[in-house]
Amino acid sequence: MTRFAPLGRLPRPARWLVRVLIVLLILALVLTLYARWTVRRSYPRTSGRIAVPGLSKDVTVYRDRYGIPQIYADDADDLMRAEGYVHAQDRFWEMDFRRHVTAGRLSELFGRTTLDTDKVVRTMGWRRVAERELPLLRPETRRYLQAYAQGVNAWLRQHPNTATQSLEYSVLGLQRTGYHPEPWTPVDSLAWLKAMAWDLRSNMDDELGRALAATKVPRDRVDQLYPAYPYDRNPVIVSGGKEARGGPVNEPRARTLPPALAKVSAAVNAMPTLMGNGAPGLGSNSWVVAGSRTATGKPLLANDPHLAPAMPSLWYQAGLHCRQVGQACPFDVSGFTFSGVPGVVIGHNQRVAWGFTNLGPDVTDLYLERVSGGTYEYKGRREPLQTRTEQIKVAGGRPVTITVRATRHGPLLSDAMDDARQAGNGLAVALRWTALDPGRTADAIGLIDTARNWSEFRTAAASFDVPAQNLVYADVDGNIGYQAPGRIPIRTKGDGTWPAEGWTGEQEWKGYLPFDRLPAVYDPEQGYIVTANNAATGPGYPDLLTKDWTYGYRAARIQELVRQTPVMDAAGMARIQMDDRNGFAPTLVPHLLRVGSGAAVNLLRGWDFTQGADSAPAAYYNAVYRHLLIRTFNDELPEGARPDGGDRWFEVLRNLLGRPDDPWWDDVRTAGVRETRDDVLRAAMKDADAELRHRLGGDPAKWKWGDLHRLELTNETFGDSGIGPIEWLFNRGPLRLAGGDSLVDATGSNAQTGYGVDWVPSMRMIVDLADLDRSRWINLTGESGHAFDTHYWDQAKLWARGETVPMRATPETIRREARRTLTLTP
Repeated sequence: MTRFAPLGRLPRPARWLVRVLIVLLILALVLTLYARWTVRRSYPRTSGRIAVPGLSKDVTVYRDRYGIPQIYADDADDLMRAEGYVHAQDRFWEMDFRRHVTAGRLSELFGRTTLDTDKVVRTMGWRRVAERELPLLRPETRRYLQAYAQGVNAWLRQHPNTATQSLEYSVLGLQRTGYHPEPWTPVDSLAWLKAMAWDLRSNMDDELGRALAATKVPRDRVDQLYPAYPYDRNPVIVSGGKEARGGPVNEPRARTLPPALAKVSAAVNAMPTLMGNGAPGLGSNSWVVAGSRTATGKPLLANDPHLAPAMPSLWYQAGLHCRQVGQACPFDVSGFTFSGVPGVVIGHNQRVAWGFTNLGPDVTDLYLERVSGGTYEYKGRREPLQTRTEQIKVAGGRPVTITVRATRHGPLLSDAMDDARQAGNGLAVALRWTALDPGRTADAIGLIDTARNWSEFRTAAASFDVPAQNLVYADVDGNIGYQAPGRIPIRTKGDGTWPAEGWTGEQEWKGYLPFDRLPAVYDPEQGYIVTANNAATGPGYPDLLTKDWTYGYRAARIQELVRQTPVMDAAGMARIQMDDRNGFAPTLVPHLLRVGSGAAVNLLRGWDFTQGADSAPAAYYNAVYRHLLIRTFNDELPEGARPDGGDRWFEVLRNLLGRPDDPWWDDVRTAGVRETRDDVLRAAMKDADAELRHRLGGDPAKWKWGDLHRLELTNETFGDSGIGPIEWLFNRGPLRLAGGDSLVDATGSNAQTGYGVDWVPSMRMIVDLADLDRSRWINLTGESGHAFDTHYWDQAKLWARGETVPMRATPETIRREARRTLTLTP
């Protein structure tokens, strides 16, 4: 029988080797324990009792198996204090990062790498506008904002060491020592609403894209790239066909614009993708079905906003409940919140439910300005530029000073990337944007949370100034409705599709559309309402909202599926949310089958046009579609105007496919050769076949869409650090996904960069008004912002499979299913 020799009997070299190994093992154990302690020391305490100064009475926080808090209090201010405390427990780093973004102070944390972002935000003055908004709000809203800040600051005082606040602060300390977060303020909360408005700003990118395209091709060819909404095929929200037309527009100053417009494009691209950054196809789905079409006789409401993916998710699920609901404490609401902002943004209370999609009206205009010295031209006169100086602190470097210049039309966005010495003369570009006027959106959140009927809901919506949204509504009495709120400018001339010549004074804003002239519908005869960023209005509507709707493919598919289901239930609503049929494929595939041959092309024969993660036809089709766009348009269009793949390009190609000799098919780089439609189709199919054989193997039958179409859950701060161990700490995935661009299951990508997913249904919710406890929801990642916490991404794989979890509403069910209970005491 073999025995291990005691250490003392081993030869001397072996004894030393063993001792070294023991020391190394001890060091490894100590390092492992230290790393574990470092990671876990910021985890929140979610059970027991914690004293929170400022509370008037005890507040109870129940958390379910996914860490979702349901907060119960006797006082509305206590409820908001507790929400602030709980948000800080789970997401304070995210909150701190967001307020640095919206104040143009990222460089204080990250150095020169974020300087361009700070310049753009300071130029627009987000925080300055938020400071002006605070005194305009209702006294109750200001009180809630203050109470929320007190809750955040109570948590901060209990965690004075940044290492106990979040792991990110420990990583930040490797490059920037001595940082300590400032106390939270109400303005920090309000400023986040500017980020929301920026990323849902509607057609600014289309306006810029038109102008950039016009520097390379004539106006009539630019117009081909922006076709009219297909009213004959796709639905509108409020019955009708064509929206109102704007006044006459000026011809674009096509080949004189590039320097100033290029600067504006660079400024837009410098902004982080907090919610989407105007991502192509960015939108949402929501629809509501009346009780006349449901199994229970009560309405069902579904919502899934499409936003940029983030780690952690943009949303934080929570419930805010007054133990006794009344005038003094009116909240009994559950839904999706923003960390850093009091209240629930999307969800339901005990009587009404609501959802949001982006209305997408034209709320931004770019104005070309003739600038000279300290003046600009307006109606033949010189007016003084408004100027201010901004100093940006830079971690590890000297402060940077910029001079912000503005005209009557707004800040000169073309200056944003310059420093104080570079702002010069010539043609500049100013930004006119509704969000740069102080508004009352913060009022709307609290009023919607406590609305009890359609009348009160509309009153609340009237305060939702920016971003302009589609609001769908349902209530326990069986009613459904739709309301479009928001500030939408009235123009003296033009339709906002091209940059305006600011010096003429002809294309001005003369106010905003009154609320009672905005689209709305209540209890429509058909028994359902669908909004998916499609055209909101039809013929006879007197006012111009925009010329740049998304093109209605998602809305048409949702409407088709609702009509096919005469008796709807919650499971049916969930199936619609995951529908992955490509609405353009039936148009393109016959052309591909007509000109193509081979094993890859044969995948398309009999394809049902769905894009499941394991679909070989979907993989090949999307590769062909991508290469078709690149071959057709990239040879003539500059960056910023090239195709991204969204449903606008469905319509562009639909029109071109019927014109085989259109100049767009010709590749201008091939001298002496004039390509036609079929030449480009064959070349795109060849490109796709070669790419997929290289990436996915030589057998087309084994190709899978999900192997191309993957989502990397990337931390918004350190996820792209370029340092492998740090990225490993914070990033998760990849997830193989179904769906695609402009599908109901809207997992989007950009044709210019590939197939990786860059915008998603950021959450999904289905509210059952017959029994709110049967409602369902899911978040993209999870509740926690703490890496390695149980709830950091525990919902992600469920989300990827299209599953949801219970969205409880009654106190009995919430208490029964609670996994953790925390009492916050005065």
